[in-house]
Amino acid sequence: MEATDLIKKVRKIEIKTRGLSNHIFAGEYHSAFKGKGMTFSEVREYQYGDSIKNIDWNVTARFNTPFVKVFEEERELTVILLVDVSGSKSFGTTVQQKRDLITEISAVLSFSAINNNDKIGVILFSDKIEKFIPPKKGKKHILRIIHDLIEFKPESKGTDIAEALRFFTNAIKKRSTAFIISDFIDSNYEKALQIANNKHDIIALRVYDKREFELPNIGLVKFYDAETGKTKWIDSSSYSVREKYNKYWKIRQAKLSTIFSKYNVDNIMLSTDQDYIKPLIGLFKRRGAK
Repeated sequence: MEATDLIKKVRKIEIKTRGLSNHIFAGEYHSAFKGKGMTFSEVREYQYGDSIKNIDWNVTARFNTPFVKVFEEERELTVILLVDVSGSKSFGTTVQQKRDLITEISAVLSFSAINNNDKIGVILFSDKIEKFIPPKKGKKHILRIIHDLIEFKPESKGTDIAEALRFFTNAIKKRSTAFIISDFIDSNYEKALQIANNKHDIIALRVYDKREFELPNIGLVKFYDAETGKTKWIDSSSYSVREKYNKYWKIRQAKLSTIFSKYNVDNIMLSTDQDYIKPLIGLFKRRGAK
């Protein structure tokens, strides 16, 4: 991509996603992701209903009238995006590819984080750790993240979610909120997910395209696996083939739901041909109500 085209694309994504973060997600994000505790703010005169546990006895003795300590939530969080950049992210048959959707969602979450004075970091992974952007604040940092999501070319095409989770657990010592943004076409990551979620707050964003479960009746179709490089011919005119194709997808999604439920990981599904705003707001509201 030419430099001028890249700048235009970064700018376009910035305008759209920053607007969404400012006007739609601001309040929902704040209530959905709690701070790490309560911190002292000020003292004020005692009011009816205040807990006697919060009385500041030194100030009370000095002024001969009761004063209480006021605490407020310590808001600053560290948010980490674990972004799947494997070969299957280049798949998309309608409005956009999965990687385009992932880029927009990542930008929205990044702007939402800095709007709430949170740090944001990114781990790009395939079947290995492709790149780690340590958590920081600021618009310049966000634009770097968007730039890398658009322009980055992974060295590998496979997927290893367990490796990404292990790296995250080891690299980020402070308890953080982490979004895994992937199509989760992988296996054997349950133990790593359990360990990571015991230390951090993990949220799974499951990105998919409708052609992954709905095979159109268009005769012989040549399928190419972007991760393995293998090709396969499928007769889509066969009703039983289309049914098996759909059944396999449903089984895989049911297994994913079971895994996330087992380890208490919040998750939503996001399609390449549908608006992601409503599912994200729904996720934030559910978390805010806990």
